[in-house]
Amino acid sequence: MESLSKKRIAILATDGFEESEFTSPKEALENAGAKVDVISDKSGKIKSWKDGNWGSEFSVTKTINEANEKDYDGLMLPGGVINPDKLRRNDDAINFVKSFFKSHKPVGAICHAPWLLAEAGVLEGREITSFNSIKTDMINAGAKWRDSEVVTDHGLVTSRNPDDLPAFNKKLVEEIKEGKHQLQTA
Repeated sequence: MESLSKKRIAILATDGFEESEFTSPKEALENAGAKVDVISDKSGKIKSWKDGNWGSEFSVTKTINEANEKDYDGLMLPGGVINPDKLRRNDDAINFVKSFFKSHKPVGAICHAPWLLAEAGVLEGREITSFNSIKTDMINAGAKWRDSEVVTDHGLVTSRNPDDLPAFNKKLVEEIKEGKHQLQTA
């Protein structure tokens, strides 16, 4: 697998993230050599959602207020319904997400996580995918929505659901290895 040994990645999550959409990309990034920090709206531990119930707990590295985008080479946003819905109502979380786009750093978002991207106002004209139930939200936010296992647009990697994780993880590692992506202007 590609080496991300000098890369540091932030995973932004809070209680109610889909467990596999957190653990699988985290493992893929770490297996590629990246250091991964878990950033949340609270310190201590956050609890996943798995098979329709609360799942495992995971340790938080830093709170959003302690984290700075400048310390990271990329951002990963796990889905689930509860997690992105909570975070999109948190101004600090939205500003943290926006900062990665301002710096043109790779961002991965799976399932319902693109709700955060819509709230951050970073989807205008971008090709993405998401869980199908939020397709209209994505289109209303200005995105060009596609039903595909993984969609990449200038360092933004999106996927639909846990079934897409192998493709999502591979593409996310690749985009982080490439580094910053400037949007092409016509």
